[in-house]
Amino acid sequence: MLSLLYVLISGIALPIGGIQMQYLWRNQLGDVYSLGLGSAACLGAAAATMTGWCSLTVGSFICTLVCTIVCFFVTLKVSTQNLITFGILFGTFIGSLGTIVVTNAPNGDLLKQYYLWGAANFNLEGVTGGDIVFSLALFALGLGAALWSAKLLTRHFNGEFELSNMAKALLLLAIMFLVTSSVSICGPIGFISLGVPNLSRIVCKSTDIRKHYLISSAMGVGLLLVTYLVVKYVSFGIYLPISATMAIIALPLMAVLFIRK
Repeated sequence: MLSLLYVLISGIALPIGGIQMQYLWRNQLGDVYSLGLGSAACLGAAAATMTGWCSLTVGSFICTLVCTIVCFFVTLKVSTQNLITFGILFGTFIGSLGTIVVTNAPNGDLLKQYYLWGAANFNLEGVTGGDIVFSLALFALGLGAALWSAKLLTRHFNGEFELSNMAKALLLLAIMFLVTSSVSICGPIGFISLGVPNLSRIVCKSTDIRKHYLISSAMGVGLLLVTYLVVKYVSFGIYLPISATMAIIALPLMAVLFIRK
C-alpha cells in the first residue's frame, strides 16, 4: 500500500513542480532538477548512506534544502535567464561532490544501497514511519502553495505582470517542498517532471495552470503506475529502475505527439 501511495504522490508532485517551473521561467525546458535540486538530493542521500549520520531521507532533504536556500538568495539578485545558467553550473558542482562521496564508499553494500535509491524505486527500503510523516507534511505544504499561487503563476506566464524576485524565491522554496516529498523517499525520478508537463501543454492549449495541474497529474500517476506494474511483474528476471523504464515506455508517446503537433 505504501508503494502505491508514493506512486500517487510522485505522479502528482513531480509534474506539478515541473509545470510550476515552466510557468515561473516562461520556458518549456523548466524542470524541478534544473537548479541542482536533484543533484543535492543525491549528495545528501550519498552522504547519509556512506556515513550513517542520519537516515537517507533526512540527508536528502537537508542537502536539497541547503541547495534551495542558496538558489533562494541568488533568485533575489539575478534575472531568470541568469538563474537558469547558475542552476546548471551549481548542479554540476553539487553532482561532482556527490561523485566524490560515492566513489569513496566504505563497502559495496552501501554503494549498492545508494545506487538502488538513485535509480529510483518504490521499495521504500530503510524508510521509517517518521520519514513517511515528514514527506507527507512536505507534500501537503507544497501542494497547498501550488494551488494558492495558481492564478498568480498563470498571470505571470501570460505576461500580465512580472512576479517579484521575492515571490519567485518563495515559490521556488514551495516547489522544493513538493518535489522533496517524493524524491527523498523514492529517489530522483527523471522525465516525469519535464516530459509530462510538456505533454500536458501539447494536449491542452489553455494557459490556466490549474488545468495543467489536473492533466499532468493524471498523466504522471498513470505513467508511473504502468511503469511500476511493468517493473514489478514484467521485469524478465532483471532489476529495472523506475526512472529508466518509464523513459523507455514514454518515449514513443512523446515522439508521436511532438511530431503530430
